[in-house]
Amino acid sequence: MATTARTLHFPTAPKPSGPSSHNPLIPSHIRLCRRRGRGHRIAASSSDLTSFPDATPTPNGVYVPLAASHPAASIDVDAATEAELRENGFRSTRRTKLVCTVGPATSGAAELEALAVGGMNVARVNMCHGDREWHRDVIRAVRRLNDEKGFAVAVMMDTEGSEIHMGDLGGASSAKAEDGEIWTFTVRSSDTALPDRIIHVNYDGFAEDVKVGDELFVDGGMARFEVIEKLGPDVKCRCTDPGLVLPRANLTIWRDGSVVRERNAMLPTISSKDWLDIDFGIAEGVDFIAVSFVKSAEVINHLKSYITARSGGSDIGVLAKIESIDALKNLEQIICASDGVMVARGDLGAQVPLEQVPSIQHRIVKMCRQLNKPVIVASQLLESMIEYPTPTRAEVADVSEAVRQRADALMLSGESAMGRYPEKALSVLRSVSLRIERWWREEKRHEALELQDVSSSFSDKISEEICNSAAKMANNLGVDAVFVYTKDGYMASLLSRCRPDCPIFAFTSSTSVRRRLNLQWGLIPFRLSDSDDMESNLNRTFSLLKARGMVQSGDLVIALSDMLQSIQVMNVP
Repeated sequence: MATTARTLHFPTAPKPSGPSSHNPLIPSHIRLCRRRGRGHRIAASSSDLTSFPDATPTPNGVYVPLAASHPAASIDVDAATEAELRENGFRSTRRTKLVCTVGPATSGAAELEALAVGGMNVARVNMCHGDREWHRDVIRAVRRLNDEKGFAVAVMMDTEGSEIHMGDLGGASSAKAEDGEIWTFTVRSSDTALPDRIIHVNYDGFAEDVKVGDELFVDGGMARFEVIEKLGPDVKCRCTDPGLVLPRANLTIWRDGSVVRERNAMLPTISSKDWLDIDFGIAEGVDFIAVSFVKSAEVINHLKSYITARSGGSDIGVLAKIESIDALKNLEQIICASDGVMVARGDLGAQVPLEQVPSIQHRIVKMCRQLNKPVIVASQLLESMIEYPTPTRAEVADVSEAVRQRADALMLSGESAMGRYPEKALSVLRSVSLRIERWWREEKRHEALELQDVSSSFSDKISEEICNSAAKMANNLGVDAVFVYTKDGYMASLLSRCRPDCPIFAFTSSTSVRRRLNLQWGLIPFRLSDSDDMESNLNRTFSLLKARGMVQSGDLVIALSDMLQSIQVMNVP
């Protein structure tokens, strides 16, 4: 059972005194201003042609705006993170985030809490399955869990998309296709459940477009069929690769060794049903909407404009699912337009040769980091754990590689939605992530990756340079944590992109920003009712974290603020 989070109120803590014994290694374009006390303030040099707001230095070296106020403030602490920090310390925290698809196996309140305690950062609802009432219950259950237990689990809604899909399986949660069995795929409409091995297809032109000898890949290759006969609206197929068939699974047509793309290319990315689902997601206040089968950046821009108009400026993030050849042709433009990306390897693997999937995954993960967009590696990470309590060694190696590539998040699909061992599957992701991350730090594998400039204004450029310098300093000094105070989460995301060795504590006054930050690598988001008084924010933060046993006196931290565009190095008093 999770420890219930507490909202605590603190008076201003005593100012620390005594000089720091640390000598930071400061990049050449930054100067170190030593003041009385533990704090050091780093400011841009005069050659930067900019300056910080008028401020008054305090005894510990923190600059405070002259007009700063000192309201009482509170901090919301995530229960799972609090327990992890208190028990194992800074360096033990998991950097890679975990996304769990919620389904019949995990939709109950107790099951959702078990996933949150086990490390779930984002709960995904898949609009391919279930009705909107069911999804509404799940979304509200996650919100109650956050409110009552102190978690910050975000909610992601995944659209169905307008690609060719199978229908339901007569109410069954799955069906097993065996080698040599004859199945019928039909476009016939029926008000009653279809017999076994007869599957409805949502695309009316399906029977016309397929040819005898074509191959049908179900759900990215989980089962495979060969077309042997066409009879009006019915297409008879023989199972050539046995596997598990799920309701509303995607169908991909292959002919002469390559995917048939003509019809799919003509279908809209967002269907009429998707627009209704999107309206539902906006009304329920989901944190992310993942768009299936994105082909171009235009659809992402169109959806973001629609969300802004319908929600009155809501900050719902739009994620692009990369799962088609068309998306790969426009990859950089799609990533730039989106708020994040999902590498949907299952359907992607049905459209490109299997041996290309690993290199495509690596390319997408690297490009997303360069462009400062969170990236989720999804599909079939622990597929065997749908039925078995332990994963294959190959699956563990696959998870390890995604963590080693420094992906922001890993996602469970069927493993948590309808598998027999959802909590064990999540535990495997968590333990493997922790072990590979620890190995990375022990080997001191600091990447020489040159991050490209992503700032769109001079002010953003200052924030970017501050974050790049802070990450280098954190690694060189071996600091325990980086604290960042952020209004909209942008500076926190820039720090996450740098992938420093230490955890990043992100403090924001916005509950929705806090949840959205829970998708990004290395960020531990807190909600802080802060002020423009940086000294007051730091003192309250230290008081809370020390009271909860999450930091100790003498811990070395770097503190940043997007309000003052400042950076400080200090010991916890």
